[in-house]
Amino acid sequence: MTVIAGAQMVTPDGVVEDGWLQTDGGRIAALGSGRPPANPGRDLGGRWLVPGFVDLHTHGGGGGSVVGADEAAVRTFVATHRRHGTTSIVASLVTGEYDALEHDVRVLAELTDAGLIAGVHLEGPWISPARKGAHDERALRAPEPAAVDRLLKAGHGTVRMVTLAPELKHGLDAVRAVVAAGAVAAVGHTDATYDVTRQAIDAGATVATHLFNAMAPVHHRDPGPIVALLEDERVTVELILDGVHLHAAIARLVRSAAGPQRIALVTDAMDATDIGDGEYVLGDMAVRVENGVARLVEGGSIAGSTLTMDHAFRFAVQQAGFSVPEAVRATSATPARLLGLDGRTGALAPGLDADLVVLDADLVVDAVMARGEWAP
Repeated sequence: MTVIAGAQMVTPDGVVEDGWLQTDGGRIAALGSGRPPANPGRDLGGRWLVPGFVDLHTHGGGGGSVVGADEAAVRTFVATHRRHGTTSIVASLVTGEYDALEHDVRVLAELTDAGLIAGVHLEGPWISPARKGAHDERALRAPEPAAVDRLLKAGHGTVRMVTLAPELKHGLDAVRAVVAAGAVAAVGHTDATYDVTRQAIDAGATVATHLFNAMAPVHHRDPGPIVALLEDERVTVELILDGVHLHAAIARLVRSAAGPQRIALVTDAMDATDIGDGEYVLGDMAVRVENGVARLVEGGSIAGSTLTMDHAFRFAVQQAGFSVPEAVRATSATPARLLGLDGRTGALAPGLDADLVVLDADLVVDAVMARGEWAP
């Protein structure tokens, strides 16, 4: 049992001043304000206590990539992001050949069942060649029903999200198949028109993969996918708030247009995260990281990020107009709900896992607890 006291604690009901929280058996047992029920093991002295972050879109970190599904590399990836407050993380695979993707999905499914990661995200190969970003064009495919079924079955329920371009042949049927399998269908890396995007939403798509990035841009006579995704209350939009993928003014615009309740912050991080500049590989694509910005060596497209969720949290509050509770929602509650994990994590509430982050006055991570254990 652990008792934490003296916190500015962000709960689903708001900020609790002089808050305390008690854990037992890896779960939150009770919380309140004022005098705690037992002597605290840690007094936060007015620092923030927020739920552990939930990242539903990330490819690597600490030198470890999820592509190839090597368990040691995945453990490095998980530990790297955990130090920055992410206690639940989805492994995002990039475009590849079907045999390689099936292998990776099967291995990552086992690691999901073991509790190391929170599931699998397929970002490709069913994306538009016109908006491929850092994906290997040679491996892009239309989402043929048999192929979609193959990869979903390989995950036996652990594929949580699939990003696809609905304008491709079989695209709308693929959206329906993903949703029928219990996964989230996300629109991304797409050149779809406004009307086709609306059809995808009507078919069950509920997420915009890194809104604005790798999408047809907005035009006043051709609004394209961005406007369709932004205006529909059924859609949650991912934002990468590293100051590279989006200007802060765009982040403020999205917060105003969609409302903070429809935003999920993601990192889209690759293996250079927390390592530094140098030469890397994303899937089969050569990447160069300079000044923390990852780009393809050939062509210069942005190739993921070196972002961590604590940095995204600070950016949201300090530059994008989010309040701290709104940033908590975008980094914890909303992604947990999308992944179907909100009965286990994503908020400070009795009965949920004791996944916690302590932030100082500058919103820098001071400590992280995952399932009742302080992270090293």
